[in-house]
Amino acid sequence: MYIIKVKGKAKIPDYIQLRDEEFVLIAYFRADRPLKDLHRYGLEGKEDALAGVIAGLEFGKLQKLEV
Repeated sequence: MYIIKVKGKAKIPDYIQLRDEEFVLIAYFRADRPLKDLHRYGLEGKEDALAGVIAGLEFGKLQKLEV
């Protein structure tokens, strides 16, 4: 699974994208909202680790998600 942080403009907020091994979009959520429904992506119980990864992400840099 891969993660990327997308910079918003003006009234559009920053977003996080989760993509599978073939880079197909599987989740898209606001960076400033609490993480929810992570069980859908096999990430339940990893909210704190994922929040830490999101906080350290640079905008526009795709990276492999390892939590």
